[in-house]
Amino acid sequence: MPWFSVEADALTEQQIKEAAQRLVDEAQHRIAPQLKRVLLLPPDLTRAHSGVGKITEWVYQEILAREPNAYIRIIPTLGQHVPHTEAENKWMFGSIPNDVILAHDWRNGVSPVGTIPASLVAETTGGAADWEIPVELNSTLMDQPWDLIVNLGHVVPHEVLGFANHNKNYFIGLGGKQTICAAHIAAAVYGIEKNLGCLVTPLRACFNYAEEAMLKHLPDVYLQIVMQRDAENRLVTSGLYIGDDPETYLQAARRSREQNITIFEKPVKKVVAVMQADEFRATWVANKAVYRTRMAIANGGELLIIAPGVERFGEQPEVDALIRKYGYKGTPRTLEFYKTEADMQAIPHGVAHLIHGSSEGRFTITYAPGPKISKQEIEQIGYQYASLAEVQQRYSPDRMKEGWNTMPDGEEVFYISTPSAGLWSTYEKLHSPLRRELVPA
Repeated sequence: MPWFSVEADALTEQQIKEAAQRLVDEAQHRIAPQLKRVLLLPPDLTRAHSGVGKITEWVYQEILAREPNAYIRIIPTLGQHVPHTEAENKWMFGSIPNDVILAHDWRNGVSPVGTIPASLVAETTGGAADWEIPVELNSTLMDQPWDLIVNLGHVVPHEVLGFANHNKNYFIGLGGKQTICAAHIAAAVYGIEKNLGCLVTPLRACFNYAEEAMLKHLPDVYLQIVMQRDAENRLVTSGLYIGDDPETYLQAARRSREQNITIFEKPVKKVVAVMQADEFRATWVANKAVYRTRMAIANGGELLIIAPGVERFGEQPEVDALIRKYGYKGTPRTLEFYKTEADMQAIPHGVAHLIHGSSEGRFTITYAPGPKISKQEIEQIGYQYASLAEVQQRYSPDRMKEGWNTMPDGEEVFYISTPSAGLWSTYEKLHSPLRRELVPA
């Protein structure tokens, strides 16, 4: 069971700060009375809207208040995302010194830990994937002694693990290339729409196995955030779940499932989604707009993504090149290339991304990116292009309200200001018999 949880329609800043202080109290009681060496593992800036950067700062300050000479390090759980700049660290983590914030190196900064057996991958995916998943994790995490490890993050519907956070922080956020690649392609061939919003997906079940088998010795605790929209459509914190077991995750995920999934009786013809410029610089992350709305959009419908910060496709040069070469052009075509093309086989997680980012020809995806990406580049990857200035004028955030809007010419659109904070689906797709919950071990 969780150590403790705090729930409300909207938690105050003081309540959140008190929860951070209580986490440290409980950790000293349950794990280590003296916190000489502490590792904090927050998400990267693509989750900044959850306020987790401020909570990380509070936990950091609380530990130093008790142990002024404590050795504390922070590793944003980047996965293969681009490391933060010093300015981005300051923007997200406030007063925490930049020199204690380490960048995860998914290629050269990991150590081998073990293997998730192919038999378990096959069993959980119903045979869709049948390969083992090598587990490589951040060397600072695994090879140094720690009195306490605090995992912090936002639990929200997710395209690979059903819901984000919990041990995703380890196996994806601090994972090595082999782990990230094998895991993502397994989830992709199983099916994104069978993952989204499920409490325990095949990959989550595999990670639960790996955590129990390989990481049980770590002195860790999870602080998990759930958010919802209030009456004024502002994102507010509605739950904090602190503990060191799978039930801590399940409580948070159930809360997110209740509050972060919008269900439609019939498919939506047009969705307008905004991806914030300070968080989303590549389609690799901005395509959360595709993942989180695809189950709601009608056949022949349109998703318009307003993404003023998008200036590239991939987070890494080789992934960017892969997207430019093959595009988001459907699962059958992508998997056919994957069988024969060496550049695809070298980065399977990029192949998974191409699958996730395709509408499979069911609806149109239109991008309005920043000035560094051209109309030709957008069309080359299989999307339609829109002028950023024109769509920002037509669908101005000053005039649009969250949810349904009727434009002056009669066009009806569903407007989403923060797609990464939820999931939108028809009732039929959410309750499809193809989707199944896996009972956690």
